[in-house]
Amino acid sequence: KEKDKEKKRAHETKQIKVDLYIPTTVSVGQFAKLLNVRLRTLQRKMDEAGMQAETSYDHVLTSDYAALLAEEFGRNPIINDEAAFDLHPPPLHPKPQLLPSRPPIITIMGHVDHGKTTLLDSLRFSSVAASEAGGITQHIGAFCVPVKMSGDSESVTDGAERLITFLDTPGHAAFSAMRARGTSVTDIVVLVVAADDGVMPQTLEVIELVNREKERGKIGMVVAINKIDKPEADVEKTKLALLSAGVVLEEHGGDVSCVEVSGLTGKGLPDLVETLALMADVMDLRAEQDCPTVGYVLESRIHRGLGPVATVLVTRGTLTPGTPLLAGTSPCSTRRILSPSLLPLISVGPGTPVLITGWKSLPAAGDEVLAGSEADIKRARLNRERKRELECVISGVEAINIARKADKEREEKERVVAKLKKGRGGQTEGEEECVVPAEAEKRKLRVIVKGDVSGSVEALVGAIEGIGNHLASVKVVSTGVGDVSDSDVMMAKAAEAMIIAFSVSVPRSVQASASQNHVPVYSSDIIYRVMDDVRDRVISLLPCTYETKVTGEATVLQLFDIHIKGKLTKKIAGCRVTNGIVERSNTARVMREGKIVHEGCFLDALRQMKKDMTEVKKGSECGINLHEFDDLREGDLIQMFQTIEVPGVL
Repeated sequence: KEKDKEKKRAHETKQIKVDLYIPTTVSVGQFAKLLNVRLRTLQRKMDEAGMQAETSYDHVLTSDYAALLAEEFGRNPIINDEAAFDLHPPPLHPKPQLLPSRPPIITIMGHVDHGKTTLLDSLRFSSVAASEAGGITQHIGAFCVPVKMSGDSESVTDGAERLITFLDTPGHAAFSAMRARGTSVTDIVVLVVAADDGVMPQTLEVIELVNREKERGKIGMVVAINKIDKPEADVEKTKLALLSAGVVLEEHGGDVSCVEVSGLTGKGLPDLVETLALMADVMDLRAEQDCPTVGYVLESRIHRGLGPVATVLVTRGTLTPGTPLLAGTSPCSTRRILSPSLLPLISVGPGTPVLITGWKSLPAAGDEVLAGSEADIKRARLNRERKRELECVISGVEAINIARKADKEREEKERVVAKLKKGRGGQTEGEEECVVPAEAEKRKLRVIVKGDVSGSVEALVGAIEGIGNHLASVKVVSTGVGDVSDSDVMMAKAAEAMIIAFSVSVPRSVQASASQNHVPVYSSDIIYRVMDDVRDRVISLLPCTYETKVTGEATVLQLFDIHIKGKLTKKIAGCRVTNGIVERSNTARVMREGKIVHEGCFLDALRQMKKDMTEVKKGSECGINLHEFDDLREGDLIQMFQTIEVPGVL
């Protein structure tokens, strides 16, 4: 029996191995992408296997070694060149110092409302911050800005202009994925800290992201202490707070530059630009221009008139109209290349953010963009789609197995409890019955999310999925980019879900359809308002608790028998109100020697001097008759109470 139990336990804990198609030869870097693990994780596993000499990024593994490593990661290796075909970035140039220079990619990051967008507006002489919903950034903004340099920089002459690519990231807590995406493609991070607010939660998150990226490769950081023009600004206190957070500034003996600026007045901005240019010169940023295009999707959305468009940051190669591209499983024929201000471009080089049209479907934010022939893109897309479908099936099977295992455990517990009851021979006199409470079914608020760009949808889904507890939570049924449509309403009706329209419009016909089908639609362009509304709806799903509040107390002084019809008598208690107010509308209970004798009755009569009363205040005397309770005695305490419904709390 013990062996059978061990076999059963081993069978239950055995994980389903996912098929992994491996080509005949594959580089270590490409193999890490096939396994969907970090390169460092694969290299660590290779070190443990005694393959220290083969861990370099471009080392080519044979299928035999790759299959052994795949088994270590719980995969089922299948050697198949056609099924394993995929697009990969071209190998790095053997002599990067001979490559042409590229614009530095600088990401503005920091806590919400610390002045990041206003600072960037001052650099590019625009006013984006004034038009943002709720006064906060909710998208990644990418701009290539020409800035004037002084002669102090080695790479430019005095008064010349230099191109710098700026990425503006949201500071709200919900946009963690956007900030992580910003640091993964950037060269220098400008950490904006408000002098009147100091180090805040998202400031600490940015510091952690930068430290993590420093382990992977070279990335610089500059601290910009903003809002120094405010009277309540305390620069020294902010610097000490940064020091305690692990950011050692140059003046404290560290390697992080610090510039005091004011995005509103422009004070200190030339010093910030000089610092960034100097760091870019030291980092010697170069990239190939004659290799196949490589880039990353920063954001994607449906544009009226242009269809699916994506903001892509080109990191290697030169992109021209007509180039076939692939991002995730979304192919693109690159019909038009537009600047952030929607001006057409003939070609773009590394370090440049552009808007690309011609996508067959909307790519996901964060996807790697690769160029290739149409035939190769078709093969790679089919393989990626098959791999994604397989992963969905496997995850669904594992979820079903977990649910079935939980059902079996619950049935086993119920069976044990039934045996215990049967063994005790039933309930004996004076003994309370043991009732095993059933677990409350978890209630779910089903949601369909529609947003203006894929990055915002991703951030919003991540934010609302974290709302809830073990009793109530949020389940995202579907997500999409673009306006709310009739099909969304029909899906919401079938799934009994609500629709969140984030920064998108809801046509009148769709509103009418939603009203007819009783589908709630919530529209907003500010993420924290959406989160507040979802939180309120989840709280309404929580089971309520009930509290009793004593509103008045009356002591029974004397009992009277009053004759009514025929020989019937009614017992009236002569009472004095000792606390609060005795109201006829409230519920009563009788206390005798500190114990509850009767509870839940209401007053049949409340009189004072033969006059019916609705309430009697403290210190007054009255006559009370309780409904269907005649066992009142002198000295009893009649308590009037209210039952208050207390809503659940997350």
